[in-house]
Parts: sequence; structure tokens; C-alpha cells
Amino acid sequence: MKLQTQISITPQNNQIDYEGKLLLLGSCFSENIGNKLNYYKFPNSINPFGIIFNPVSIENLINRAVTDTLFTETDVFEKEGLYHSLQVHSLVSSAHKEDYLRYLNTQLGLLKEYLSTASHLIITMGTSWVYRLSETGTIVANCHKIPQQEFSKKLLSQAEVTASIQRTMAAVHKMNPMCQLIFTVSPVRHIKDGLSENSVSKAHLRSAIHELVTSNTNVHYFPAFEIMMDELRDYRFYGLDMLHPNETAVEIIWGKFCEVWVSSSTKPLQKEIDIIQKGLAHRPFHPESKEHLEFIKQLQQRIDKLQISHPSIEFSSPQ
Repeated sequence: MKLQTQISITPQNNQIDYEGKLLLLGSCFSENIGNKLNYYKFPNSINPFGIIFNPVSIENLINRAVTDTLFTETDVFEKEGLYHSLQVHSLVSSAHKEDYLRYLNTQLGLLKEYLSTASHLIITMGTSWVYRLSETGTIVANCHKIPQQEFSKKLLSQAEVTASIQRTMAAVHKMNPMCQLIFTVSPVRHIKDGLSENSVSKAHLRSAIHELVTSNTNVHYFPAFEIMMDELRDYRFYGLDMLHPNETAVEIIWGKFCEVWVSSSTKPLQKEIDIIQKGLAHRPFHPESKEHLEFIKQLQQRIDKLQISHPSIEFSSPQ
């Protein structure tokens, strides 16, 4: 008896390996998968401007990077002693304007470098709901707890989402024609919008991506949303907020992602990296014991051996 609805997945061509380079942008799934890629030491960059939820704000950042449109003083503001930008996440902030602008433009250069060289770009869309700054009509990436009356809220239509993603695709492929674009929809429900409103929002994202994937090469969809909503349809797979996937769910979705997008040739190296990572995470009761010192010696030998064949992979020193 099957107790789950299994999502059908098929391994893709042009899979991820250790020779590639990944860029991940968007909502929480990008962070979840990015953390797994970090753990297994795949070359990657995750959300250089923090989590971005809506497709237009992702498009704006990519366009800014592609066109070398630097951040200037007009793009930042001060609130409660910190400088922010409406185009990036609230965690990306600084107490000093000059330092903040320098940081933003450094990250912009990093984003452009990855856009031009990435083998794979993973974009996770979180919501079709957007906020416009009433003064300018500009769609913002984050409201930074500015009073809500300064914004107007709008649901992007499917056509508007489609047009935004098309512009993003065009900008990326103009700079990097061979980059594999992998779109996902975040399974995290935005309950502040209302559950019914969240469903409409996700539907617009999913419909737009479906339309574009079926009519473009080098553009793909990974069903993280469907895996979470259907295959893992049980609150035991959610965190305490009952909204975000828990560690078990992330592990399952990562496994599915590997089946589709990570080359099986990487498995031996992943296994060795996993052994090393677990060794580095080990905290002994008696750090000066003979047994632990021997453990550290053997762990360092494993690291040295791996780095002979893969010198770009770095680890911290065992302790």
C-alpha cells in the first residue's frame, strides 16, 4: 500500500557537477538547496542581496547587474540608525552610508560575475503579491517595516509575472546563453496575504513558469512546490510555524533535486565530503585525549588527500 502521492521526476541533461558554478536567487527554497550545495562544497553563490520574494524585484536586481547600474545615494535611506535599500532584503543593511553603498555595489559585481559564468541559475519565486512605494510607484523587494500606508499592495497577473520572467530570462541568456535556468515555486504559504490569496498568488507563478518552460530551451521547472504540497502532505514535515519545511522535508526535497539535477558521478566525492564534514562537526568530551588526537590526525589526512585531487575545495582545520 502506498501512503504517499509520488511526484514523477526525470533526470535532466546538463546536470550539476563540481566543474560547474551555481547561482541561487529568490525565496526560501534557494536558501535550503544552497545550504546543501554549500555543505557538499559545490561552487555557488546564494542570494547576494538576501531573500527576494517576488519576480519583479528579482528581475530588477538582475537587470541592474547586467547593465552595470550601480547603487547610489538615491537608492538608500536611513531608518533607526541603519541604512537600507528598498531593492534588497532588510538583513542587508549598515550603520554607515558609504560602507553600505560599497557593499551593495560589491555584491552587484559578484552577481554580474556569477550571471556571466554560472552553469546553472536557480530562481525560486515566492509570491505574486507586490508592494509599490506610493511616492514613486516602484515595486519594492522589502518594506523594511516602513508604515504600510506608504505603500499600495497589488497582485501581479499571470501575464505580468510571465513578462517579468521573460525579461529576466532574456537578460541572463544574452550574457550567458548556455546557462541552465531552473525555476521553482516556494511551498511556503504567505498567510499574511490570506490563504485563498496565497493560492491565487502561487497559481500565477506556477502558470507563468509552465508557459515559459514549455516554449524555451535551457529553461526548466523543479517541482519543489508539488513535492511539499502533495508528496509530503503532513504537518510532521513542517517546522513549528506550520509553514516552512523542516529539516526532514528539506532532506527529502534535496534528494529529489539530486536525482534530477546533480550528476551521479559526484556521489563518491559527496560521500567523502560528508564524512569530513561530520568529522569537523564532532565535539569531543576530552579534546586532549590520545584517541581524539589520532582522530584529528586521520581527519586531516582525509582532507589533504581530497584536496590533492580537488584543490579548489576548502575545509576549516580540524579541532
